[in-house]
Amino acid sequence: MMIDDDVETGDLGPYQERPRIFPNMRSKPYNPLIFRVFKRINVRVLFILLLLGFGGIFYVGARTSPIIVFVFTVCIFSFILSIYLTKWVLSKDEGPPEMVQISDAIRDGAEGFFRTQYSTISKMALLLALVILCIYLFRSTTPQQESSGLGRSTSAYITVAAFLLGALCSGIAGYVGMWVSVRANVRVSSAARRSAREALQIAVRAGGFSALVVVGMAVIGIAILYATFYVWLGVDSPGSMKVTDLPLLLVGYGFGASFVALFAQLGGGIFTKAADVGADLVGKVEQGIPEDDPRNPAVIADLVGDNVGDCAARGADLFESIAAEIISAMILGGTMAQRCKIADPSGFILFPLVVHSFDLVISSVGILSIRGTRDSSAKSPMEDPMAILQKGYSITIFLAVLTFVASTYWMLYTEQAPSAWVHFALCGLVGIITAYFFVWITKYYTDYKHGPVRALALASSTGHGTNIIAGVSLGLEATALPVLVISVSIVSAFWLGNTSGLMDEAGNPTGGLFGTAVATMGMLSTAAYVLTMDMFGPIADNAGGIVEMSQQPESVREITDVLDAVGNTTKATTKGFAIGSAALASFLLFSAYMDEVATFAREPFTQVDIAIPEVFVGGLLGSMLIFLFSAWACSAVGRTAQEVVKEVRRQFIERPGIMDYKEKPDYGRCVAIVAAASLREMIKPGALAIISPMVVGVVFRILGYYTGQSLLGAKVVAAMLMFATVSGILMALFLNTAGGAWDNAKKYIETGAYGGKGSDCHKAAVTGDTVGDPFKDTAGPSIHVLIKMLATITLVMAPVFL
Repeated sequence: MMIDDDVETGDLGPYQERPRIFPNMRSKPYNPLIFRVFKRINVRVLFILLLLGFGGIFYVGARTSPIIVFVFTVCIFSFILSIYLTKWVLSKDEGPPEMVQISDAIRDGAEGFFRTQYSTISKMALLLALVILCIYLFRSTTPQQESSGLGRSTSAYITVAAFLLGALCSGIAGYVGMWVSVRANVRVSSAARRSAREALQIAVRAGGFSALVVVGMAVIGIAILYATFYVWLGVDSPGSMKVTDLPLLLVGYGFGASFVALFAQLGGGIFTKAADVGADLVGKVEQGIPEDDPRNPAVIADLVGDNVGDCAARGADLFESIAAEIISAMILGGTMAQRCKIADPSGFILFPLVVHSFDLVISSVGILSIRGTRDSSAKSPMEDPMAILQKGYSITIFLAVLTFVASTYWMLYTEQAPSAWVHFALCGLVGIITAYFFVWITKYYTDYKHGPVRALALASSTGHGTNIIAGVSLGLEATALPVLVISVSIVSAFWLGNTSGLMDEAGNPTGGLFGTAVATMGMLSTAAYVLTMDMFGPIADNAGGIVEMSQQPESVREITDVLDAVGNTTKATTKGFAIGSAALASFLLFSAYMDEVATFAREPFTQVDIAIPEVFVGGLLGSMLIFLFSAWACSAVGRTAQEVVKEVRRQFIERPGIMDYKEKPDYGRCVAIVAAASLREMIKPGALAIISPMVVGVVFRILGYYTGQSLLGAKVVAAMLMFATVSGILMALFLNTAGGAWDNAKKYIETGAYGGKGSDCHKAAVTGDTVGDPFKDTAGPSIHVLIKMLATITLVMAPVFL
């Protein structure tokens, strides 16, 4: 870190008289290799290359299906809109030089950590790709693969290529989330000096950019893979693969995406919360200085953490949610179309891609509906940012209902069951309503306008212990309503699908599972807008930090505080939304897994009997995995936070001038400590998640071989998956809601309730917030990635368990 010589010698005039500018904290700016390559290419050459690329994509799409061409067109338009949003955000001013310097330091820290973290993840991904390749080269093939002439080596290379592409796209999704947030934060804090509405609009549009790119990439990635395999393997021509078997080749893509998302979420979550806890414990509790105070050595690390933990990790997480859900719905659509002997099954298979293409359109309308005030110079009374965001969400939901009904009629109308599309449209409606309820329930439990958080704040007035008890019980209680909502939606969607009139040859109704798949699509049909609301949170949080560190007037900090509190609620609602969709998506992936096992084993596999002792043990192991994983994730934050606390205390002792602004804290040291520790700590819980289902499957497969139970390995893994999903949903709901409520109880007290900042009540609330930090930002969000990763890993590894 560059430190002025006069700071080193302590030869300073009074600190306050000097301009409030930080010594230059920048290292040289960093651009990824791909950007450097693009910058060197002539603009015309680049334009021709892009035209050729798009031409190739559209040619392959046109040979596959007009639906794919429609999907490509929408995705490309959404990318163009996202470029417009970026230009709009970057055209805003960055404010005074002291703001810019802090923002630069945050950007350098975030990009440096991102680079190191993703180089570690990419090495692990390549290693896992080799393992998958070896497994696929030595496994048995399915009857469908034999009839289509798809050999072992071809299917092995296809799976590995899909896995690596999924991992790459997931990494890009994370990078895009972080790239925009480290540039938008300073522009939001600068706008907050003028008006709250303008600050809100910049934060929303910056979030919107990354949301459109993440959803667009998930959709276009799967569409390109599907179209390429369709043309390359000559699908549906005589003697080759049937189109209904094609989606099974895409499973690797989902696994690659969730593999990267898990490590991004773990590494980023440990980084952000260890820095936050360390900064709070020494700064607020021991030294009694405000949050984000420039005297706190861990403050830059904390602000860097918001970007790598909340923006980058959540981008990868939602990318993975959408990818897993699209692929599982395509598999189930194909299976159902095959059983019902539907003449043209492509509508059922490509339906999820169309739904998410419409998602891009309607979310864009929702994002653009949030506008600045006509006259920014007039001081208008401050509106509630949550109400503005909710209005945008209501517009998006209204449009989602219209487009969903239209796309079910377009894609799912079939002569065999003319009314089936109405049933599926109702399934989608069930999903959209579920999403709305989820957002509302989480808001009720985490927003300080409502009773639960106020009761938690009141509990802080009697001490630290009562605050913790109240927070834990609030989190436990908050699991009840979401579970009831999920249960009703799964059953009703299954029933609507079953009564749709689609029958197999024996006359049994077969639409149930596809009905649940359609409900999941309905739930995720506003994903881009929900992700926008989520990205808004860390950008607002960062803006508040920059305002506090550059010592702006109190009125500016009030605006960013309101935006930050709303950001906490939107982050919590997105986590609720992500768990709800993870629960539904896991149910689908679970059914896809059973279908795949049946195909490989060449015998029916329709139920899992928990009364068999080995299967019951598999279930127990699945539940244990969730608890052990959460424990390791939380203890990783605790250990890293201890290192930060020691470092911050050391700086306060060795540099006593920090407290009266005579000496400069060494921010870089804290960033380096947290970065090194979080990369070290993310490996253990991540490895546990990947290795345990494989080990359990193989051990019980060998046991089954000696005891004459051919499907034992597959059955035990199925039970493990079921139990892990159930306990994972409950655990994630508990962790996310308790953490969010603790944070907002502290924010409520900081508005002046129960004695306000610095009171004993506030100190108790800070303790609660510190406990809740690893809950809501490390363990909680990692669990819903874990649930889906267990499901996709079992799909990819199914042949090993037989």
